[in-house]
Amino acid sequence: MKPLFLLIEILIILGVTIKTIEAEKHSKKQKGRNVTTQVSVNKVKQYLSNILEQRKPINVISKKENLLENKKNHHKLRRKGIRNKDLWKRNKDHLKKQAKNNFTDEGDQLFNMGIQILQQSKSQKQKAEAYIFFAKAADMGNLKAMEKMADALLFGNFGMQNITAAIQLYESLAKEGSHKAQNALGFLSSYGIGMEYNQAKALIYYTFGSAGGSMMSQMILGYRYLSGINVLQNCEVALSHYKKVADYIADKLEKSEGIPVEKVRLTERPENLSSNSEILDWDIYQYYKFLAERGDVQIQVSLGQLHLIGRKGLDQDYYKALYYFLKAAKAGSANAMAFIGKMYLEGNAAAPQNNATAFKYFSMAASKGNAIGLHGLGLLYFYGKGVPVNYAEALKYFQKAAEKGWPNAQFQLGFMYYSGSGVWKDYKLAFKYFYLASQSGQPLAIYYLAEMYATGTGVLRSCRTAVELYKGVCELGHWAEKFLTAYFAYKNGDIDSSLVQYALLAEMGYEVAQSNSAFILESKKAKILEKEKMYPMALLLWNRAAIQGNAFARVKIGDYHYYGYGTKKDYQTAATHYSIAADKYHSAQAMFNLGYMYEHGLGITKDIHLARRLYDMAAQTSPDAHIPVFLALMKLETVHLLQDILLFNFTMRWKWMTLDNTIGPCWDLFVIGLIVAVLIFLLRNRYG
Repeated sequence: MKPLFLLIEILIILGVTIKTIEAEKHSKKQKGRNVTTQVSVNKVKQYLSNILEQRKPINVISKKENLLENKKNHHKLRRKGIRNKDLWKRNKDHLKKQAKNNFTDEGDQLFNMGIQILQQSKSQKQKAEAYIFFAKAADMGNLKAMEKMADALLFGNFGMQNITAAIQLYESLAKEGSHKAQNALGFLSSYGIGMEYNQAKALIYYTFGSAGGSMMSQMILGYRYLSGINVLQNCEVALSHYKKVADYIADKLEKSEGIPVEKVRLTERPENLSSNSEILDWDIYQYYKFLAERGDVQIQVSLGQLHLIGRKGLDQDYYKALYYFLKAAKAGSANAMAFIGKMYLEGNAAAPQNNATAFKYFSMAASKGNAIGLHGLGLLYFYGKGVPVNYAEALKYFQKAAEKGWPNAQFQLGFMYYSGSGVWKDYKLAFKYFYLASQSGQPLAIYYLAEMYATGTGVLRSCRTAVELYKGVCELGHWAEKFLTAYFAYKNGDIDSSLVQYALLAEMGYEVAQSNSAFILESKKAKILEKEKMYPMALLLWNRAAIQGNAFARVKIGDYHYYGYGTKKDYQTAATHYSIAADKYHSAQAMFNLGYMYEHGLGITKDIHLARRLYDMAAQTSPDAHIPVFLALMKLETVHLLQDILLFNFTMRWKWMTLDNTIGPCWDLFVIGLIVAVLIFLLRNRYG
């Protein structure tokens, strides 16, 4: 099999990658953080070497034993005159089956060890070692390991992107019924990455993927039926697909609180992505650590929260979270006390589950009127953790915390009235509290609101509203973690890896991913698509982002039609999109562009007065528009003055003369340059 030969090459690449990474200098922070993980990796290496060493003598012994047994059986059969060949065949089949089972078990063990390394590791070096185990397990026919390797080849994990090899692996996996492979092949077909661009084929792959249990395929189909992408728009079918995914996510959220993922917009800071507020710079993090050690309680709590759930690009680290919370709690921080209680209630490596300790810290925080502490006490009484179940007490604490605006408490109140836990069922009150919590982004509150709109429970049934709410819950799935890996890949210059990850998220309906994918395609830096396909695909993605309310994308569509990028030049369509962006989203750029089109009569009737008004509105909307608007108005007034002079002096002789015929088609740029030169001259004379 070609894919398995490719895996050998991958092992070599991974070996070189690991040696390169080992040669790099790591900071003290990384060295300290990786001590415990390195021990486990060494154990895994020892375990693997033992297995590989044991296999050689076992294979030799088993071969000799098989030969001896075959000879004995054959001799017995000949001596006794038994011509029944079935016995010998059964023995042979049994031995083959036993060898195959041993081979499969070893592949499973290698795969599980790779997963263990991925879960425990934080450094890229150790994660790269996990893929060596996956590669060896895949070579033994382990389907899950093959899926891992195919994903690594597709998304470019550790710089080993090879889309051709990924497709070969996915195709062999799809024949085995892998729903992940079918989803991946559908995605590649929908973009024409490494495969023929074929939306019909993509739809078939997604359908089989969703039938096999792929949550990604379900979400993609939900988005397609919601938006009418290559299928007839059907809200009810979209609802069915989104609900299945939302049920899966809600179940995960009920067991543990979801980790929010930062979705960086590449369009906001293309010139300086390192300063993006969504990701915490290493220098800023070091400064925060310095302030925390100096006793800044607020910073201590903030760092504790970031490490508790792994936000702003920082790794999840329960030990560091507990360390900062304890420092802040000693200084009297009620929030820190409440978070310590939360850690002990849920249980983790740094704070093993302990209801008594959780009750202690929640009580300390609640005595200071802290909303998180009050909510924590309510949870203990609601679920009977360390105390007898007492719905009345739980209701009291939830109400106090909800009054202080804590969204989790508002959700719990809504759930009590929705399910009738300790109170009479009241769907109106349930809706009220779910709605309040949803305004702060509480995911389970959004889920239950969707349930109410989908079934018409307590509210008028609305398929569209239910789908939009379910979609919001679905976008909290673990696949959203690709936003971070895609961003870091882009930041590190791995454009193809970044594009593939953003494109998959865009296919799933993430608006931010759609605009980011279009932005990358527009730059024409990617190599995985032909140059002539980039603008049309970018236009398609800008359009999808615009439909979901992205004002910048709406302006971009206008630009594409104005300049003829990926489509024919169409001033009228461009003006329509600029009008939508100006009227609906108050976009200064759209106002300026529309003003320019009215000034020159491009696709719309020429109207100087309306052009002036739009220029003024752009300047009022955004401070960044002041200088361009000033220059545009100066040019407009100068040209208008020149036209009046020409008309006055040469009414009959120059009646049909236009500036385009005398100066050229770019006369407006010439006039702007002239105005700038005059202004510079005047300023120099004034301050000279």
